[in-house]
Amino acid sequence: MKKIEVVAAIIKNDKRVLATKRGYGEFIDMWEFPGGKIEPAESREDALKREIAEELKVDIGIDDFLCTVSYDYPNFHLTMHCYICSILDGKITLVEHKDARWLPLNQLDSVEWLPADIEVVENIKAYLKKFYNLTKL
Repeated sequence: MKKIEVVAAIIKNDKRVLATKRGYGEFIDMWEFPGGKIEPAESREDALKREIAEELKVDIGIDDFLCTVSYDYPNFHLTMHCYICSILDGKITLVEHKDARWLPLNQLDSVEWLPADIEVVENIKAYLKKFYNLTKL
């Protein structure tokens, strides 16, 4: 089975997280966290900054590592390294995605996530609940 390794940005703004809607491919119209493939000899962090600059036209700061998710899609195995990020500069411009939404923590389940991203959502809830010292979402 083909193996793909990617990075994903969980971009937070106050108590909201950016979700992006795919505009192409097999999973068109499903929601994901932006990011992409790691180039040879590129660090995960550099790959993430490059991918977000290409896809969203913003510069990000990487605040923390969140999790690594492994998921078997029908045609490939995905390993996705996810990082909590903040926008440092620029205004979001969608290059590859059809839509983007800032989702409050209590609405993270309101969109149809790609299968691998569902596990990430659960990790985000736990992380941000602790980060913001919340007892419930």
